[in-house]
Amino acid sequence: MRAMDVMTTDVITVDPETTVQALATLLAERGISGAPVVDASGRLVGIVSEGDLLHRAEIGTARRHRERRRSWWLDHFAAELARDYVKSHGRTVKDIMTRDVVTVTEDTDLGEVAALLEAKRIKRVPVTRDGKVIGIISRANLVRALAATKGAPPREGEDDDRTIRARLVAELSREEWAKVWPEDIIVRDGVVHFWLSSDETEENKQALRVAAETTSGIRGVEEHVVPAPVFPAF
Repeated sequence: MRAMDVMTTDVITVDPETTVQALATLLAERGISGAPVVDASGRLVGIVSEGDLLHRAEIGTARRHRERRRSWWLDHFAAELARDYVKSHGRTVKDIMTRDVVTVTEDTDLGEVAALLEAKRIKRVPVTRDGKVIGIISRANLVRALAATKGAPPREGEDDDRTIRARLVAELSREEWAKVWPEDIIVRDGVVHFWLSSDETEENKQALRVAAETTSGIRGVEEHVVPAPVFPAF
């Protein structure tokens, strides 16, 4: 399987000039833990996550450094201390974002994606084409892909699964009732796996099943229910 088969395509992005408070609100309300940062032309310039908001002066969690006498080794760490200050006091996304972003392409093998997430100790990686974000892959995307395999090795007809998925996604995109994201649909060995929220209506579940069963090439349909997101009350 490749990145294109499991990536989230409806990517929430932010502007470098977005305020830190607006970013925090976005992450909380959308129930996401990070977002790519793009410029006015849509090109990727950075990435921010909830980890960038942990140490903030506004909530008293800024890193604290004991006062020491000036010495050569303190000078050596001065740049790091300055970066910590910017992270905890910066007002916009451009002040706190990571600029050296690890990315993959839509054709990147999932094995390579998994290796990157592990080696870089990151939770998500943007998928880019010509410098622009077309998707994002998180650890959750990989877990869902694994769940769909049922322990079986990839078959030679994997490209057929990709064609079937594209056909089903295209059909659902034309239907107003179909409130399911492409990343919540995985096709493996001709079987469609839907990842549905626990508050999904029975009518929608039935309609999704019918749409899948009437799509050429599909041999079966399976539903996986995940808890509906709970948003904090302020």
